[in-house]
Amino acid sequence: MNTPQTAGRAEAGDVPIYAGLVEERGDVLAETRWTAEQTLREAGETLDFGLAAADAG
Repeated sequence: MNTPQTAGRAEAGDVPIYAGLVEERGDVLAETRWTAEQTLREAGETLDFGLAAADAG
């Protein structure tokens, strides 16, 4: 699974309870963040909201 980098954030090893949950359940927050970013990227590539036409006019 590809997950985003966590620069500037506490690493899982720095927070024992969080580390245990990540080990047990996976990093749900990172997965959710990654999925949301992917969805926005794909939607932007797929959908045309007419912004180019509005800029031209």
